[in-house]
Amino acid sequence: MTYSRNILLILLIALPFHVTLAEPSQVVFKNGRSLPVSYLSLEGDKFVMKVAVEGYTIGQAFPLATVDHIFGEKPAEIHQAIALMLRGKAKEARALVEPIVEQQRISAKIPGSFWPHAARVLLLTHALSGNNAEVTTISREISSVTGTQGVDPFQLLGNALLLPPTTKVEERLLALRDLTAENLPSDVRAYAAFFLGNILKKEKKIPEALEAYLSVPCLYPSGGLILNAAAELDAADILTTLKRRDEALALTESALRASNGTLLADEANARLKSLR
Repeated sequence: MTYSRNILLILLIALPFHVTLAEPSQVVFKNGRSLPVSYLSLEGDKFVMKVAVEGYTIGQAFPLATVDHIFGEKPAEIHQAIALMLRGKAKEARALVEPIVEQQRISAKIPGSFWPHAARVLLLTHALSGNNAEVTTISREISSVTGTQGVDPFQLLGNALLLPPTTKVEERLLALRDLTAENLPSDVRAYAAFFLGNILKKEKKIPEALEAYLSVPCLYPSGGLILNAAAELDAADILTTLKRRDEALALTESALRASNGTLLADEANARLKSLR
């Protein structure tokens, strides 16, 4: 338990104040001008206007070589989908993120595109639903866009989540622990730690589950605000049962700041009422 107290102390010292600004995705050209991604279609090596707006006509084309990057905040649906997925609602999450994957596909290879992130969330929703073929297909598309050699690390995570229910608990735990290795991307390690915590909690290995949840925002914070918030809420739930109210309250408040606009915010508000 000493380790979990130490990691929680580090986390509480480092807790950020989260602010999210909504900004539609924009294709930014090298001349400084920009257009919403939703205004454009991709035809070969050119972007083509789908709508007429001031200064632009339908069918007007822009070579990809004139594009610099994608600018804007992640679509809110991605955050909402992650929250749903982490709370066992993979089907509902998929319904939110699939349209984003389709809409953002035209910008997939441009720096700053949100497509790879949305596609990885979609991959995980399929993995949690047992859709093996879809996981492989999406993984290959991600690799083709990102230039990843071999299997995309998120497919490894998907494979661990796809293990059949008959798989021994020890094997499921080992598969996820292997994905917290230092040679893997931080976001893969963060998700692996979260799902590891879920299994450990179900198996009533409470101290180990607490450490797994706390490692998400403390050791792998780049996994994302929503994943951090879900892990903080689950850690707070355990701390509440251990009569560590002040620590649980701090984590719940942090989760609330990070999860605005998702079902996790509703969960955090409900928890705060019971803790105060």
